[in-house]
Amino acid sequence: MFEKIDALISQFASYAWGLPLLLLLIGGGLYLTLLSRLKPYGYLRHAIQLLRGQHAESDAKGEINHLQSLSTALSSTIGMGNIAGVAVAISIGGPGAIFWMWVSGIIGMCTKFFTGSLSIMYRGHDSRGQIQGGPMYFITEGLGDKWRPLAVFFSLAGLVGALPVFNANQLTQAIRDILLKPHGLYSGMSSDIIVGVLLVLLTSVVVLGGIKRISKTAERLVPFMVLLYFLAVGFILIANFDKLPYYLGLIVTDAFHATYYTGDSFMGGMLGGLILLGIRRGAFSNEAGIGTAPMAHGASKTNEPTKEGLVAMMGPLIDTLVVCTLTALAILVTDTWQTSESNGVSLTAQAFGHSIPGVGKYVLLLCIAVFSISSLFSFSYYGTKCMNFLLGAERAHWYNYFYLLSILMGAATTLDMMINLIDGFYALMAIPTMIATLILAPKVIAEAKRYFAKI
Repeated sequence: MFEKIDALISQFASYAWGLPLLLLLIGGGLYLTLLSRLKPYGYLRHAIQLLRGQHAESDAKGEINHLQSLSTALSSTIGMGNIAGVAVAISIGGPGAIFWMWVSGIIGMCTKFFTGSLSIMYRGHDSRGQIQGGPMYFITEGLGDKWRPLAVFFSLAGLVGALPVFNANQLTQAIRDILLKPHGLYSGMSSDIIVGVLLVLLTSVVVLGGIKRISKTAERLVPFMVLLYFLAVGFILIANFDKLPYYLGLIVTDAFHATYYTGDSFMGGMLGGLILLGIRRGAFSNEAGIGTAPMAHGASKTNEPTKEGLVAMMGPLIDTLVVCTLTALAILVTDTWQTSESNGVSLTAQAFGHSIPGVGKYVLLLCIAVFSISSLFSFSYYGTKCMNFLLGAERAHWYNYFYLLSILMGAATTLDMMINLIDGFYALMAIPTMIATLILAPKVIAEAKRYFAKI
C-alpha cells in the first residue's frame, strides 16, 4: 500500500518538475529577457550600489534593507542544490551540463528582475494592516480579485513547498556520514533525534523572531558562507591550476557534443537530454520564477520597484553563476567525477577530501551546515507568509510550530515520500508566479523605463 503511494507521489514530483514546467520557467524567462531588451543587465553596478546602502529612501515603506532582502532570498536558494545538485548534474551529464546551468542562471536573472519589481510594485496589506509582498499579493493587487484563486493556489502550494524536511534530512545525513560514523559516535535513531532537536532549538530562536531577526541573521550568515566556500574551492583550484583551463574549455565544447551524457534522450537525441538536465538543475538551484524570493524582496524598504528588481537579479548571479560553478570546477579538476562511483554530496565530499586531505570533508560539512541552517530560517518565513494570506496575520504563527516539528521529522526519518511531495508542491508554486509575471511584464517595463530615465 505505502509502496504504491510512494511511487505515485514520486511520479507526481517527477511530472511537476518535468518539461511543461521547464518550458514555463525557461521559455517564459527567455520571453522576459527579450521583452526587456537586456537593459536590466546593464545596471548591475547600480544594483551593487543599492546593496551597499547608496540611494536609500528615508521615507520608504518596508521592514528590511536591500542587502537583508537579498541575503534572506539567497539563504534559501544557496543550499544542497549547489553542492549535491551540481554533482548529480555532472554525474549524469558530464561537464557540458554546467554550461546549460549557466544559461538557466543568466535567463533566471531577468526573471528575478521582473518578480522582484512586482513584489514592490503590487504590495498588499494583511489582516492587521501591515504591508506585505510576494506572488500572492502581486496576483491580487496587480490582476484583481477575480484572480484570487490563483493566489490561493500559490499559498496552498507554498505551505507544503516551504517545509524544511529535505534540508533537515540531508544535513542530518551529512553530519552522520562525515562526523559521527567515522568517529564511532553514531548510535542509530537516537543520534538522529538529538541532531533534530538541536536543529529545532537553533531554528526556533531565529524564526520565532520574525522577518527582522531572520533577515539580520541571514545578512551575517550568507556573506560568510559564500566566502568560506569560495576560499575552500579556491584552494582546490590553485592546487589543480594546471587542469583549470582544460575543464573550462570542456564545459563549453561538451555542452554541444554531450560526450559524457548518460541520461535519457530528449527530442530524439543525447544533446537534448543534456540541455534539459542542465536547465532543470539550474532552475532548481536559483528558483527563478518559483515565487519564494519575491516574498523576501517584498519586505524591502523601498518605494522604487525597479530598485528591488535589480537587487533580485543578483540572486541567480551569485547562486548559479558563482557558487554552482565553484562546486563544478572542484569536482572536475580533481577528476573525482571520472574516478568515483559516488553521486550527490558524497561526490563533492570526495573532491574536497582529495585536494584538502584530512580536513577537506569537514570544511565541506561546515559549508553544508551553514547552507542548510540558513535555508531553514528563510523557508519558515515563506510558509508563514502563505499562512498569513490564507488565514490572516493572527493565525500565521501557527505555521512555525508545524514547521519546527517537520524539522525533527526530517532529521529522524528518511521520509522519501514526504520529500517528493514537498518537491512537487515547490514546483507547483511556479505556475501562478510565472502566469502573473508574464501578464504584468509590460507594466514592469514601463516602470523600469521611468526609473532608468531618472537615474
